[in-house]
Amino acid sequence: MRVVVSVEDPRADDVRLLLERHLTFAHEVTPADHVHALDVNRLLDPAVTFFAARRAGDLLGVGALKELDPSHAEIKSMHTAAAARRQGVARAIVEHLLGVARERGYARVSLETGTDEEFVAARSLYAGLGFTPCVPFAEYTVNPYSTCMTIELPLD
Repeated sequence: MRVVVSVEDPRADDVRLLLERHLTFAHEVTPADHVHALDVNRLLDPAVTFFAARRAGDLLGVGALKELDPSHAEIKSMHTAAAARRQGVARAIVEHLLGVARERGYARVSLETGTDEEFVAARSLYAGLGFTPCVPFAEYTVNPYSTCMTIELPLD
């Protein structure tokens, strides 16, 4: 059965639990003042569209797209459930987010992720999808805990 990625409410019980795991992980591996993961309330911001990936109704992962300006969006809150890792879930979410970004007419999509060993798989995934390192954007700064990446989207 295939993975289905769709808009969901981050307040749903199973989603909230996975987001709590995401925030716990972020705080375990990154100093608190460099954790940029969004909590449920911040995911309800009108500039954010929240997505969940499911297979046969089971929650596999989450991700969000935040509009920074009419031409630039940011990927936020990417997290895959431990039992669903290495099954293409994160790739499916990012590809879906990029498709939504294209539909909305964004020229660029950026993201911030960690620099530690725990983020190697994420950085590899993003690079494999065409993201390249970039200077900090939005509220991010040059620091030893953040890697910023971006991808230019072709205009149709």
